[in-house]
Amino acid sequence: MKNISWNVHGLGSSWATRRLRYFLKQRNPHMVFLMETKIDKKRMEKVRRSCGFLNGVDFEAEGMRGGLCLAWKEEIIVTLRSFSKNHIDVMVKEENTNEEWRFTGFYGSPYVNNKNGSWNLLQKLGEDQTHLWLVSGDFNEIMYSFEKSGGIPREERKIEAFRETLEKCQLEDI
Repeated sequence: MKNISWNVHGLGSSWATRRLRYFLKQRNPHMVFLMETKIDKKRMEKVRRSCGFLNGVDFEAEGMRGGLCLAWKEEIIVTLRSFSKNHIDVMVKEENTNEEWRFTGFYGSPYVNNKNGSWNLLQKLGEDQTHLWLVSGDFNEIMYSFEKSGGIPREERKIEAFRETLEKCQLEDI
Protein backbone atom coordinates (compact mmCIF):
# COMPACT_ATOMS: atom_id res chain seq x y z
CA MET A 1 0.00 0.00 0.00
CA LYS A 2 1.30 3.41 -0.93
CA ASN A 3 0.80 6.27 1.56
CA ILE A 4 1.73 9.92 1.20
CA SER A 5 1.96 12.56 3.92
CA TRP A 6 2.39 16.14 2.81
CA ASN A 7 2.51 19.46 4.61
CA VAL A 8 0.80 21.44 1.87
CA HIS A 9 1.22 24.87 3.53
CA GLY A 10 -2.24 25.87 2.35
CA LEU A 11 -4.70 24.86 -0.35
CA GLY A 12 -6.34 28.26 -0.66
CA SER A 13 -5.40 28.88 -4.28
CA SER A 14 -6.49 27.02 -7.39
CA TRP A 15 -2.77 26.72 -8.28
CA ALA A 16 -2.07 24.77 -5.06
CA THR A 17 -5.05 22.48 -5.68
CA ARG A 18 -3.93 21.80 -9.27
CA ARG A 19 -0.42 21.03 -8.04
CA LEU A 20 -1.78 18.61 -5.42
CA ARG A 21 -4.06 16.91 -7.98
CA TYR A 22 -1.13 16.50 -10.41
CA PHE A 23 1.17 15.16 -7.68
CA LEU A 24 -1.39 12.59 -6.50
CA LYS A 25 -2.23 11.50 -10.05
CA GLN A 26 1.47 10.84 -10.73
CA ARG A 27 2.02 8.80 -7.56
CA ASN A 28 -1.40 7.15 -7.24
CA PRO A 29 -1.36 6.54 -3.45
CA HIS A 30 -3.99 4.50 -1.59
CA MET A 31 -4.01 6.87 1.37
CA VAL A 32 -3.04 10.55 1.77
CA PHE A 33 -2.53 12.61 4.91
CA LEU A 34 -2.46 16.38 4.38
CA MET A 35 -1.44 18.93 7.00
CA GLU A 36 -1.76 22.70 7.16
CA THR A 37 -4.53 22.77 4.60
CA LYS A 38 -5.52 26.23 5.92
CA ILE A 39 -9.05 25.90 4.54
CA ASP A 40 -12.48 25.09 5.97
CA LYS A 41 -14.00 21.62 6.06
CA LYS A 42 -16.38 22.14 3.13
CA ARG A 43 -13.64 23.43 0.85
CA MET A 44 -11.27 20.62 1.92
CA GLU A 45 -13.90 18.02 1.01
CA LYS A 46 -14.23 19.61 -2.45
CA VAL A 47 -10.44 19.54 -2.95
CA ARG A 48 -10.21 15.94 -1.71
CA ARG A 49 -12.96 14.79 -4.07
CA SER A 50 -11.40 16.66 -7.01
CA CYS A 51 -8.22 14.67 -6.32
CA GLY A 52 -10.14 11.40 -6.73
CA PHE A 53 -10.63 10.54 -3.06
CA LEU A 54 -14.29 10.07 -2.25
CA ASN A 55 -13.50 8.72 1.23
CA GLY A 56 -11.92 10.87 3.86
CA VAL A 57 -12.08 12.88 7.04
CA ASP A 58 -11.44 16.59 6.94
CA PHE A 59 -10.74 18.88 9.89
CA GLU A 60 -10.82 22.54 9.13
CA ALA A 61 -8.22 25.12 9.92
CA GLU A 62 -8.56 27.54 12.80
CA GLY A 63 -8.41 30.79 10.90
CA MET A 64 -5.29 30.49 8.76
CA ARG A 65 -3.65 27.85 10.96
CA GLY A 66 -3.73 24.09 10.72
CA GLY A 67 -6.28 21.91 9.02
CA LEU A 68 -5.92 18.16 8.47
CA CYS A 69 -7.23 15.70 5.90
CA LEU A 70 -6.95 11.93 5.67
CA ALA A 71 -8.19 10.51 2.38
CA TRP A 72 -8.26 6.93 1.10
CA LYS A 73 -9.24 4.88 -1.93
CA GLU A 74 -12.26 2.60 -2.01
CA GLU A 75 -10.26 -0.64 -1.76
CA ILE A 76 -9.36 -0.06 1.89
CA ILE A 77 -11.55 0.20 4.97
CA VAL A 78 -10.65 2.94 7.43
CA THR A 79 -12.15 3.29 10.91
CA LEU A 80 -11.64 6.53 12.81
CA ARG A 81 -10.31 6.04 16.35
CA SER A 82 -9.55 9.59 17.48
CA PHE A 83 -8.61 13.02 16.20
CA SER A 84 -7.53 16.48 17.29
CA LYS A 85 -6.13 19.54 15.56
CA ASN A 86 -2.79 17.70 15.64
CA HIS A 87 -3.65 14.14 14.64
CA ILE A 88 -5.96 11.66 12.93
CA ASP A 89 -5.74 8.10 14.29
CA VAL A 90 -7.37 5.26 12.34
CA MET A 91 -7.45 1.51 11.86
CA VAL A 92 -6.83 0.31 8.30
CA LYS A 93 -7.98 -2.93 6.70
CA GLU A 94 -6.76 -3.64 3.20
CA GLU A 95 -8.74 -5.54 0.60
CA ASN A 96 -8.02 -9.31 0.53
CA THR A 97 -6.43 -9.40 4.01
CA ASN A 98 -7.69 -10.19 7.49
CA GLU A 99 -5.06 -8.08 9.19
CA GLU A 100 -5.71 -4.61 10.49
CA TRP A 101 -3.02 -2.06 11.16
CA ARG A 102 -3.01 1.37 12.68
CA PHE A 103 -2.17 4.66 11.02
CA THR A 104 -1.74 8.00 12.76
CA GLY A 105 -1.33 11.15 10.75
CA PHE A 106 0.50 13.53 13.07
CA TYR A 107 1.14 17.26 12.92
CA GLY A 108 3.39 18.42 15.75
CA SER A 109 3.09 21.94 17.00
CA PRO A 110 5.46 24.34 15.23
CA TYR A 111 5.59 26.46 18.40
CA VAL A 112 8.37 25.82 20.92
CA ASN A 113 6.08 26.37 23.91
CA ASN A 114 3.64 23.69 22.64
CA LYS A 115 6.16 20.92 21.89
CA ASN A 116 5.56 19.12 25.20
CA GLY A 117 1.84 18.98 24.40
CA SER A 118 2.63 17.33 21.06
CA TRP A 119 4.93 14.76 22.67
CA ASN A 120 2.38 14.03 25.43
CA LEU A 121 -0.28 13.42 22.77
CA LEU A 122 2.01 11.08 20.83
CA GLN A 123 2.90 9.17 24.00
CA LYS A 124 -0.78 8.83 24.89
CA LEU A 125 -1.51 7.47 21.43
CA GLY A 126 1.48 5.14 21.77
CA GLU A 127 0.04 3.44 24.86
CA ASP A 128 -1.98 1.15 22.56
CA GLN A 129 0.52 -1.26 21.03
CA THR A 130 -1.98 -3.96 19.99
CA HIS A 131 -1.48 -3.49 16.22
CA LEU A 132 1.30 -2.64 13.82
CA TRP A 133 1.48 1.16 13.88
CA LEU A 134 2.63 3.65 11.26
CA VAL A 135 2.90 7.29 12.27
CA SER A 136 3.49 9.77 9.50
CA GLY A 137 3.34 13.51 9.11
CA ASP A 138 5.25 16.59 10.16
CA PHE A 139 6.54 16.51 13.72
CA ASN A 140 8.06 19.99 13.35
CA GLU A 141 11.19 18.74 15.11
CA ILE A 142 14.51 17.22 14.15
CA MET A 143 16.21 14.19 15.68
CA TYR A 144 19.78 15.48 15.46
CA SER A 145 21.37 18.93 15.27
CA PHE A 146 23.11 18.19 11.95
CA GLU A 147 19.68 17.91 10.25
CA LYS A 148 19.20 21.67 10.58
CA SER A 149 20.93 24.23 8.41
CA GLY A 150 20.66 27.96 8.97
CA GLY A 151 18.56 29.90 11.41
CA ILE A 152 18.70 29.68 15.17
CA PRO A 153 20.20 26.38 16.41
CA ARG A 154 17.75 23.99 18.10
CA GLU A 155 18.16 23.39 21.81
CA GLU A 156 19.62 19.94 22.40
CA ARG A 157 17.20 19.23 25.26
CA LYS A 158 14.23 19.85 22.90
CA ILE A 159 15.67 17.48 20.33
CA GLU A 160 16.33 14.91 23.06
CA ALA A 161 12.70 15.16 24.27
CA PHE A 162 11.55 14.27 20.75
CA ARG A 163 13.90 11.28 20.52
CA GLU A 164 12.74 10.07 23.95
CA THR A 165 9.13 10.29 22.84
CA LEU A 166 9.83 8.20 19.74
CA GLU A 167 11.62 5.65 21.90
CA LYS A 168 8.76 5.46 24.44
CA CYS A 169 6.33 4.91 21.60
CA GLN A 170 8.60 2.27 20.02
CA LEU A 171 8.71 4.30 16.81
CA GLU A 172 11.66 4.36 14.41
CA ASP A 173 12.61 7.07 11.96
CA ILE A 174 12.52 5.59 8.47
